Amino acid sequence: MRATFDSKKTPIEDMLNEVENGKIQLPDFQRGWVWDDHHIQDLIASVSLSFPIGAVMTLENGGKDVRFKPRPIEGTDESVEQIEPETLILDGQQRLTSLFQSLMAGNPVETRDSKGKAIQRWYYLDIKKCVANDNDREDAVISIPEDRRLTKAFGREVVLDLSSPENEYAEDMFPLHQVFDSKKWRRGYNRYWNQDSDKADLWDNFEEQVIDNFDQYHVPVIALDKKTPKEAVCIVFEKVNTGGVTLTVFELLTASFAADDFSLRDDWEARQERLSQKHQILDNIESTSFLQALTLISTKAKGNAVSCKRREILRLTVDDYKKWACPIEKGFIQAAQFLYEQKIFSTKELPYRTQIVPLAAIFTHLGDDARKSGIRKKIARWYWCGALGEMYSGATETRFANDLSEVAEWVCGGTEEPRTIQDANFQENRLLTLRTRNSAAYKGVYALLMRDGCQDFRSGVPIEAATFFDENIDIHHIFPAAWCKSHDIDSGRIDSIINKTAISSRTNRIIGPKAPSKYLIDLEEKAEIPAASMTSILASHCISVQALRSDNFDQFFTHRTEKLIQRIEKAMDKQVARETEMNV
Repeated sequence: MRATFDSKKTPIEDMLNEVENGKIQLPDFQRGWVWDDHHIQDLIASVSLSFPIGAVMTLENGGKDVRFKPRPIEGTDESVEQIEPETLILDGQQRLTSLFQSLMAGNPVETRDSKGKAIQRWYYLDIKKCVANDNDREDAVISIPEDRRLTKAFGREVVLDLSSPENEYAEDMFPLHQVFDSKKWRRGYNRYWNQDSDKADLWDNFEEQVIDNFDQYHVPVIALDKKTPKEAVCIVFEKVNTGGVTLTVFELLTASFAADDFSLRDDWEARQERLSQKHQILDNIESTSFLQALTLISTKAKGNAVSCKRREILRLTVDDYKKWACPIEKGFIQAAQFLYEQKIFSTKELPYRTQIVPLAAIFTHLGDDARKSGIRKKIARWYWCGALGEMYSGATETRFANDLSEVAEWVCGGTEEPRTIQDANFQENRLLTLRTRNSAAYKGVYALLMRDGCQDFRSGVPIEAATFFDENIDIHHIFPAAWCKSHDIDSGRIDSIINKTAISSRTNRIIGPKAPSKYLIDLEEKAEIPAASMTSILASHCISVQALRSDNFDQFFTHRTEKLIQRIEKAMDKQVARETEMNV
């Protein structure tokens, strides 16, 4: 990857002329023009003083690797849209758009005030202020509403009226949109003042100190040639555009595909809507995740090194996308169905949102084979090792690629376990530190209990999707926090996942701050649950009924820790390091 470039200085008037005739345009991934009135005034003041305004970075259009759909700079004539540009702006959009609209377009500038309200403005230079004091040039740049009248008292009193050339002459206010063709305005100015020598001298000083600065102003331009690869363009854009919003790979690819008359954005939005309508857990699937999964499967199908790094996504062609978009969409649906089988019903409960990327790619690659019981059990083991072993908290792109290749081979008879399984481990004392949903393992243990059949406290019905949503199931304390605090239980033990389980909001209200021995009686009476049934329900949550009925927190805590460890070992099919073993 190498960016070839040239550095030069270009007259600002020449650049703005090329903007006007469409030779200079924007790549479509550039966001809209956003500069406000104050920024524009400051920019004009800087140019009028020949102060530097920073370099502009451009890309030569027409490269084989880099083809973007162009769009004209805002404020140019509609006919420019039909012109193929010679140059695309990577950095400098806000400055060039501001200068073009204020100095050359001949229309009021469409900008915003300090509160973000859309306004239209003409810009003038106060001739007397410009000549009197260079250091206060910002005060000499005057912003005038669309009707060219400044008013006060809610518009009832006109403070400055520049609605006619004669009024401009009378107020010594020069309209900036005539700065590159000032002779006509100067002649009218001199005629208005009857060739007054003082006014002529004022103009001469203004022309020398200000107009000439615009005429002679050169902008540094860093020009990338058309051989620059797409990935380099993306990186360069992000490096120089530090003041803007980070450019996503989806936006860059959208602009690239648009050059082949394919709307990636429209296609993705339609797929995103279908995915979210079918499965709630896919509500927040992002465009980048979809492209990562598609790139994984595309590179594998081509026999290349499996990857979903940015450079590989940027190498996708429209044909690649069209070939794999539907299979990958189906892969995400299969991934959602698999997650439901694991009793993960919403994005809030998903241990790692990122893990769904390789999961979707694996299902896409395996096709119908993924429905085989033996293969599905292996996929489940890989999934739980990733979630409970917290394997996706760091850099994930390399793991995604390894997962697709290694899991696909392993589930189909390979002898070597995927690295995600090999590297995963869980230690007993980790349970004590799992206290909030910020931890993937916290959500993983919670989902694992539901997967293994934990039952609703009142009905005894296993928690399935309908129960989960209808009963508003969430993670709540088993020994109520208030009771624990009154009995001097350590806060770390109170809030750990060991003292929490899946409980409906209605059941949690019955539990309240009561001692377990008391709320168990209330639950049994109100829900007409036999004592034996309650024992079975609690066992499905890895809870000792004896410990609860005797309000013995220590007994409960020790018992449940061991039971949870056993569940984790079964899911990962790996031994968990016990605290006694770690102290040896």
